[in-house]
Order: sequence, then C-alpha cells, then structure tokens
Amino acid sequence: MGFNFDPVTWVTAIELPVVGGLFWMLHGLRQQIADRIETGERRDGAELARLRDELATFKLDVARGYVAVELARDLERRLTQQVGRIEEKLDAISSIWRRGE
Repeated sequence: MGFNFDPVTWVTAIELPVVGGLFWMLHGLRQQIADRIETGERRDGAELARLRDELATFKLDVARGYVAVELARDLERRLTQQVGRIEEKLDAISSIWRRGE
C-alpha cells in the first residue's frame, strides 16, 4: 500500500505551501531589515547631532585657548619691554656710580 501521487497533486499538496511559506518568510525578513535600517538611520541621526554638538563645543574651547595664548603673548611682550626699560635705567645708574667712584 503505497501512496501514488500524480505530479499535480504533489505540487498542490506539498510544494505550493512550502513555496508560500518561504515567500512569507522572505517578506518578513525584508520587513525586519527595512525596520532595522530605519531604526539605524534614526539612531545615526541622533549620534550625528551629538557629535556636531561636541565638535562645536571643542571649537569653542580651542578658540578660548587661542585667545588666552594671544593674551599671554601680549602680556609677555609688554613685560619684556618693561624689564628692558628697567635694565636700561639700571645700566644708566650703574654707569653714573662707576664714574663717580
């Protein structure tokens, strides 16, 4: 007692449900992938916004540091000039004392 299936019955009873199930699985996988891509884009967008904010903060810190360096250079220049003037005055006083000896 064996089962004798003709090809049409085989296709109808076995292959069509299997192919339909595979199609439904592929459709579900495609939808999951599309959802993951969309979620990733939203997450990447938020990450990109955070990175932009951090970059702006870093640029501001660099600008503040640059201004501080420029102010320090200006202060150093002015102090050097003032010390130079004091040296000149001390040299002048020293030469007067030497002549007086």
